[in-house]
Amino acid sequence: MGDMLIRNIPEPLKHEIEQAAQRGGQSLSRKAIDLLRKGMIAEKESRPEPGVSAWDAIRGAFAAENAIGDEFAEIMDEIEAERKRDFGRPVEDFE
Repeated sequence: MGDMLIRNIPEPLKHEIEQAAQRGGQSLSRKAIDLLRKGMIAEKESRPEPGVSAWDAIRGAFAAENAIGDEFAEIMDEIEAERKRDFGRPVEDFE
């Protein structure tokens, strides 16, 4: 394992991490590693994958909840087809 030196950590942040480490019965280093790992996971999960369509993103969210069936795929196909038909159509004048 490698070492990493982090400079200029604000004292309040360092104190908060120290307190969290004490509450959890961890060393400061172990708690910092844990927080870095959780931060990396959260950042990765919040960033959409490049090239993923809205359909794929929504389908992925439903798949994670085991809520995908043939009906969902049909609805999403209808939405996608309507979106493609609607593309480039002039905007209606509502006045």
